[in-house]
Amino acid sequence: MSHTNHPALFMGQTQPDGQSFDAWSNQTLLMSMEQGGLNWPSSCRNGTCRTCFSKLEHGQVRYEIEWPGLSSEEKEDGYILPCVAYPCSDVQLRAGD
Repeated sequence: MSHTNHPALFMGQTQPDGQSFDAWSNQTLLMSMEQGGLNWPSSCRNGTCRTCFSKLEHGQVRYEIEWPGLSSEEKEDGYILPCVAYPCSDVQLRAGD
């Protein structure tokens, strides 16, 4: 994969607070949010603890790990783990419950 050679810049937004952040295609959403000064819930940073569990309201993401800590139903319902999710478009996230 050549995602690191020429990273794309997407716009990210969190809900319900409407905070914006730069979402780079070559780094996880969590890393992009932290670089933008946002304080998003996180812990393990490897897709297992689910602290960062979020609803992807708009946009698309990809994973570099084979199976992040989400059920197939959660993935179908649009839930993601920002600590291991890389943006493929502009994204809008809502913190999970």
